[in-house]
Amino acid sequence: MNNRMKSEFAVMGGSQAYDLLKSGDIQGERLGPAETPYGLSQPIYLLGAEFGNAFFMSRHGEKGYSITAPFVNYRANIYALKDIGVKRIISWSGPGTINKEFKIGQYVIVDDIIDETRTRKSTFYENKGVGFIRQNPVFCPTLRGLIKGSLTSLSTTFSEKGTYVCTEGPRLETPAEIRKFAICGGDLVGMTLCPEVFLARELEMCYASICYITNFAEGLVDRPFKPGELFEGLADDEDRRLVQDAVLNFPAILKSIVNSTAPNESSCNCQALMKRHKDRGDVGEDWHSWVSHE
Repeated sequence: MNNRMKSEFAVMGGSQAYDLLKSGDIQGERLGPAETPYGLSQPIYLLGAEFGNAFFMSRHGEKGYSITAPFVNYRANIYALKDIGVKRIISWSGPGTINKEFKIGQYVIVDDIIDETRTRKSTFYENKGVGFIRQNPVFCPTLRGLIKGSLTSLSTTFSEKGTYVCTEGPRLETPAEIRKFAICGGDLVGMTLCPEVFLARELEMCYASICYITNFAEGLVDRPFKPGELFEGLADDEDRRLVQDAVLNFPAILKSIVNSTAPNESSCNCQALMKRHKDRGDVGEDWHSWVSHE
């Protein structure tokens, strides 16, 4: 890879990232999908200087919601970004809210997660005696601080804390499940951050997520069933307008975040998560040798 293509920073685009690519609000050189031991990643883009020459990937596809959350090849995506030198990942995701204090279109810098997924490949270390990584903090505090600073500088309404419940999907949750998640302390419910955050941590990558709220979770408000509409009427026209406004703000937010990041400026422990295994000789310095191959 030549110097023009080097960056420590990547953006993992969530819901409607493909619309920003299609509209040209996010522009970059398409490098294409990467071959990995787990199959092809989603295509990688190299964004321009205004985005700090960061890499960009739309986890659900380039031209539409072509792959739902349960079937995203998370291992291939994270492996591909690590392989091109990425050390820091900012993801975005559009969950529903369980917390009635949150508003539609509001941003939340999540700080904890509950994993309710069941069938996803959630580790690079299958059949290996490594990978016992502490999950506190789950999300990189350095990157969360950068997001907070950027949202503050842009005078954007946001919450700097929130617990994200990641469900299996692609179906939406039942009212009883939402009540259970609320009892467990969940604030948001979505389908994308697991195992993505855990995989990034296994490869000693900084990872943080900025969420924008798309709808109230099932049972929080009285919304009649409407055939043919988004979420069958769980989100109304005003919700969709607020969500669209939140998505359109992402290019400005991303520019602010990546341009506030200096190389090697980090106060976290993300890049030392495998130190114990390295010190014991369980793994070497080359991360490629750590992972299981299919």
